[in-house]
Amino acid sequence: MKNVVLVHGAFAPRSGWQQVYSILTKNGYHTTVVQIPLTSLEDDVVAVNRALNKLDGKAVLVGHSWSGTVITEAGVHPNVASLVFISAFQPDVGENTLQWVQSEPSAPESGLLPPDDKGLVYYDKEKFHAGFAADLTKEQANFMADAQQPIAASCFTDVISKAAWHDKKSFAILGSEDKSINPLILRKMYERSGTQLTEIKGASHVVFMSHPKEVANLIISAAN
Repeated sequence: MKNVVLVHGAFAPRSGWQQVYSILTKNGYHTTVVQIPLTSLEDDVVAVNRALNKLDGKAVLVGHSWSGTVITEAGVHPNVASLVFISAFQPDVGENTLQWVQSEPSAPESGLLPPDDKGLVYYDKEKFHAGFAADLTKEQANFMADAQQPIAASCFTDVISKAAWHDKKSFAILGSEDKSINPLILRKMYERSGTQLTEIKGASHVVFMSHPKEVANLIISAAN
C-alpha cells in the first residue's frame, strides 16, 4: 500500500501532521491530510469518505483523538486496508465517545471546557500547554490554542453504527503522559479489540507532533 489518509482530532489543526506527512512522502507514500468539520460524526465521516473515494488503491486510515471515533465508522470504506489510532478513541457499535470519556477520571491538567451557548466545546487556553501538548514548546502550544477548531458537543454523543476494527487490522500509539484522554481508557479499548499497541513514555496527547518519526514508522508498518 502506498496511500495514507491522516485525520486530525478536535482542537488540533491538520497542520500538526506536517512532520509525519513529510516523513511519509519522502518514503514514497501518497499522503492525504483531511480537514473534518467537527460538526457531527456523520459530517466528519462524509469528509473522510470524500478523500477515500479519490484514491486509486488501498490505504492506511489514521486518526488522532476524536477522529479515532470517525475512522472507526469511516474505516468500513472498501479502500481502507488498515487503521492506525493515535491517542484516539475506538468505540464499538452502539457506543459513543462520551461514555468512554466518563469511564475514568480526568487529569487535573485537562482543559476541556463545558459547551458554550452555541453547543461548541473549546479547550481552555490556560491549560493547553500542560493538558494537551506538554512535550511541545510553550510557543507551539500557544499557537495551537489560538488556532484550535472547536467541536460540536453533540459529536461526543453520536452513536457508532459500524466498527471497522472488527474486520481490519488495527494499530495504535499513545503517550504515557496524555492528560487529555486518560491512557487507561485507551488501553481498555485497544485490549478489547486486539489492537497492536505502542506506548511512548513521557509523550503527551499530541504524540504525533512530539514523536513524528515513531508515529510515521508505525504507519509504515501498517502499510506493510
